[in-house]
Amino acid sequence: MRRFGRTMVTTALAVAVVGGTAGWASGDSQTAVTGPPPGTAAWRADTASGRPLPDPATASPHEVARFFAGLDHAARRELVRSHPLVVGNLEGAPVGLRYEANRIAVTATGEARYASLAAPDRQILAFDPRGRGQVAEVFGDPERAEHVSVIVPGSDNDATTHDARRKPHTGPAGMARSLRSATGGSSAVIAWTGYTTPVGVGLDAADGRLAEAGATRLARFTAGLDAVGAPDPALFCHSYGSVVCGLAARYTDATDIVAYGSPGMRADTAAALRTGARVWAARGPSDWIADVPNVAFAGIGHGADPTSAAFGARRVPAADVRGHAGYFTPGTQSLAAFAAIATGDAR
Repeated sequence: MRRFGRTMVTTALAVAVVGGTAGWASGDSQTAVTGPPPGTAAWRADTASGRPLPDPATASPHEVARFFAGLDHAARRELVRSHPLVVGNLEGAPVGLRYEANRIAVTATGEARYASLAAPDRQILAFDPRGRGQVAEVFGDPERAEHVSVIVPGSDNDATTHDARRKPHTGPAGMARSLRSATGGSSAVIAWTGYTTPVGVGLDAADGRLAEAGATRLARFTAGLDAVGAPDPALFCHSYGSVVCGLAARYTDATDIVAYGSPGMRADTAAALRTGARVWAARGPSDWIADVPNVAFAGIGHGADPTSAAFGARRVPAADVRGHAGYFTPGTQSLAAFAAIATGDAR
């Protein structure tokens, strides 16, 4: 009974810390965007050269890749023109075709907040305007690069904030640019804001509901990379994004999974993630995430600290990291270590 009481007290503390001064604002609760993209009904009703189109909800990325391999140039372009939102989000579709489709889809929204994503130099691999918007942006060439990394961000990221440049090297796109630069451009890096993230600090950030939905999307995204011939990726998972990666770990073919600024990965140990990937963890000395108790009770909290010796992850040096989002700052130990992981040189 005494042990149960201690657990309840610890859980209450976790709720208080994660809730912060904002409290449990029910208005901030997010509805996870799931399922196939807008336009799927029209896609299902269409054909290409008399052939039915692969169902975005049920066809595997490898089935999608085989379908597009059997189409000629004209048929592919017609699908892009008629169904840009579906083609742009269809895992297994040719990468270049998805860039083209998403440029059309972004422009078609007519929304100023997305306009910059349609610029000719942007390589948008996924764009979904539902909810707060989701986006995946590529830096480099994932089909020809020797290595590919995927940035999986945490709370407060969406299609409009993923490339906010007020604080360089902190948002998903900023982290991706910094990592690619640190590898000398030898690794393609994808900023994957491909799930509904929590907003602020509240119940969404303390439970696993959004992470579970995100894990399904992340696993399918990595399967899509495999289907187009990209190398197995290294996943760099920040804050709540590490919860997503922890839940997706057993379903991906990642070579490495890096949790930094993590509240926990919903596993007691690295071995419990049931992945063949090498698991790494980093936490800077001034990262406020250290104040969040590592508990899991009644669905609240994300479990063990990935940087603890008992968890069993490989430690990434981070003594010079400032704050919760400074891990990709040029010159830091963490960025140098991340670059070595991204290029396969870390041991």
